[in-house]
Amino acid sequence: MSHPHWKTLLQHPSDELSSKGTGFNGQHDTVIVPLEDRVVLEVRGPDSEKFLQGQASASTAHATATIAPPAVFCTPKGRAIANVQMIKAAPQCYWLLLERSIADALHKHLAKYAAFYKAELTLRDDIAIAGLAGHQLDEVLGATMTLPHADWGVRVSTDEELAVTRHPHDMMRLVLIAPNDKLAELCRSMATELTLAANDLWQRLDIEAGLLWLDEPQREKWLPQMFNWEALAGISFKKGCYTGQEVVARAHYRGQVKKRLMRLSVATAEPIETGADIKDATSDKTLGEVVRSAAADEGHIEVLAVVTTRDDMPSLTINDQPAHLKPLPYVLERRDPEALSD
Repeated sequence: MSHPHWKTLLQHPSDELSSKGTGFNGQHDTVIVPLEDRVVLEVRGPDSEKFLQGQASASTAHATATIAPPAVFCTPKGRAIANVQMIKAAPQCYWLLLERSIADALHKHLAKYAAFYKAELTLRDDIAIAGLAGHQLDEVLGATMTLPHADWGVRVSTDEELAVTRHPHDMMRLVLIAPNDKLAELCRSMATELTLAANDLWQRLDIEAGLLWLDEPQREKWLPQMFNWEALAGISFKKGCYTGQEVVARAHYRGQVKKRLMRLSVATAEPIETGADIKDATSDKTLGEVVRSAAADEGHIEVLAVVTTRDDMPSLTINDQPAHLKPLPYVLERRDPEALSD
């Protein structure tokens, strides 16, 4: 695990930016969030590009000096093991940014295939990861670094010491990936502009963006489309084969995806646990499960859930409380990673 000493350089969280993540809309505050639940799995070597081309749902050609596409790795049956952001850190090196709890499983899965290539897999526990969010990020960071301005954009320093990627949201949201000392150096230069916030806030921003990063309990449960990964440019239907590709493509072209990631709001102050049932309010039939939740404002919990779709969606409940569907910030249709641009 990386040492957290860079956090001591930042302002302490205010009451408004508590661990519940309430009171933040990015208008005036710029926050930095320790993403200790994320990690980088590095793939390095002469065959790294060829190796990943046969495993990832995005083509390695999509990972460039300015774009770090989302991708997913699947079992032969098309079930998602982990979803990642694929960063080209150097000509023969890729960084896969993903949830820490699922990283060992992906490492073991890929190692079975990497044995046939000149490619080495390493979990980079020496790298620190932090999220930044706020409408003023351009002003705060503009003099320090060149920023990606499109979702899934990236900037990587020539010495592989810093990667800056942009994640979807209606405000600018960046992820900094750097050795601890480098991150401390950056924080020192921006300390008066940044407020330290808890991970719950970042989770809330992911929910608002309709973005689910799979963790260990969700491994191999769903096809990638069931958590809307193709709508977020995470699946190429134009590249060649990859593990699980046939099943994923068949489900897409035959319209067989009956479950979808949905965003809901519940008027409650009680925490909602991951795995809680989504039920039809009329029949009490279980239609899905909660995959993420976070406090939005006083008395409300924001939720992402994988739910069985119906032409006429019924009223829903979570823990016997009414759960109201909220619009996703993107259209539920295929977005090709080939169309990503900075």
